[in-house]
Amino acid sequence: MIVGAYPGTFNPPTVAHLAIAEAARRQGGLDRLDLVLSRVPLGKDLAAPTLEDRVEVLEAVARTRPWLGVRVTDLQLIVEVAAGYDAVVLGADKWLQVIDPGWYDGSVEARDDALRRLPRLLLVARPPHAVAGALPADAVLLDLGPDAEGVSSSAARAGRHEWVAPEVATSGKWSHWWPDGDGRPDGDGRPD
Repeated sequence: MIVGAYPGTFNPPTVAHLAIAEAARRQGGLDRLDLVLSRVPLGKDLAAPTLEDRVEVLEAVARTRPWLGVRVTDLQLIVEVAAGYDAVVLGADKWLQVIDPGWYDGSVEARDDALRRLPRLLLVARPPHAVAGALPADAVLLDLGPDAEGVSSSAARAGRHEWVAPEVATSGKWSHWWPDGDGRPDGDGRPD
């Protein structure tokens, strides 16, 4: 069985996340793909929604896709999160983090060691971020098609509700996390 890891915050999961997962499965030859959330995401401050809320909605997404799983980890660096997997799915923005020595205490040697330990890379172009650096020979650049272009969790939080995954859209609980057009959560900021 060929298993991949797709690390992210999925805040909220979008139709683009689903398109990336499906493309990774088909184009990357995966039998299973785990959506992996870190309890403390590297370089992000997530106060809301809670990890438990994000896991709950991702599990709802995975229930309708038997090849998709959800995993929570205490690890932060992509190379550590991806350890033991056959492939890792990254957007161009995350790839820029992986190749930046700053995430390895400024050590080019530590960064290069991390790159050697990385499983096969399934990479998603994510404008405005360029696919930079020398890609590993076995890397796959995923083709998502035009439907996922420009879709982002940030835009979904800022009011593009049509971009959230269907399981999010049908969850009344999550409506409190959708902004009312001004970029802030509706209601009191707590799920029902």
